[in-house]
Amino acid sequence: MDYRAKLEEFTPRHGFLVCIDSDGCVFDTMGIKQRECFCPWMVAYFGLQPVAQAARECKEFADLFSRTRGANRHITIKRILTELLPSHPQVRRRGFEVPQYPHYFAWVDDPGSSLSNDGLRKAIAQAKSEEERRELEHVLEWSERVNWAIKEIVRGIPPFPFVRESLMEGLSGKADVVVVSQTPLEALEREWAEHGIDRYASLICGQEMGTKAEQVAATARHYPKDHVLMVGDAPGDLEAAQANGVLFYPVVPGEEEAAWERFYREALERFFAGSYAGEYERELIGRFERALPERPPWEVEG
Repeated sequence: MDYRAKLEEFTPRHGFLVCIDSDGCVFDTMGIKQRECFCPWMVAYFGLQPVAQAARECKEFADLFSRTRGANRHITIKRILTELLPSHPQVRRRGFEVPQYPHYFAWVDDPGSSLSNDGLRKAIAQAKSEEERRELEHVLEWSERVNWAIKEIVRGIPPFPFVRESLMEGLSGKADVVVVSQTPLEALEREWAEHGIDRYASLICGQEMGTKAEQVAATARHYPKDHVLMVGDAPGDLEAAQANGVLFYPVVPGEEEAAWERFYREALERFFAGSYAGEYERELIGRFERALPERPPWEVEG
């Protein structure tokens, strides 16, 4: 499937656009995915068994409780292996040398890379050495194992309260809704269909369709800037909104239910009335940014 073409072919039906992230924003799935699917297989595939507890703490901080919450899985793994884990007290006390994957890290840092399983397969086909090919194949096997675990484990988790009301009563017939996410498309379509809310989305974008900023750019170009609102729970969502000059509504981690009730009862009315930008948006973003620290507690507390 030509995912990029599908994105470019998006056609608006209404005068407003609301882009919505999925994991941790619409569904309370971030915790179960990171703790039960990503982390065990990260420990297994990247050889972190001797410091498994430290690896778990790094994974939870990076993906749930810090500024990299919601980032692409490969960006987060690189951060853990090169930055967070080497500085963790348990790793230092035990003298553990964190395994490094130079070819994989180079692929992650390459702005021309598509950070998805399809992107990995393309890189494997273009590998310049046997060592590079084996390293990338190992990462692809890990990534596919994680997808398998998510499909097996993450089921029956409904949207947060007031998500359905927002889609049905607040947005339907007034705004186009696009799902903007770095989760594989297959998982997104399955999760939204499982709860019957896929019918409210004009388009569902997964990691195969580019970064969140690219997904917003491709769909928001059809609307005035102040007619586009990005809803998300991660700094990457805020950055995607700011990169495109559109509005942002934060679903603050730990306050998701209150955030969606505020969205349904208050924020949406302001968005459609043209009174969302300004002090109201700044206060919401300020609270969101204070909830997600930059540095891990073991560095801050010494």
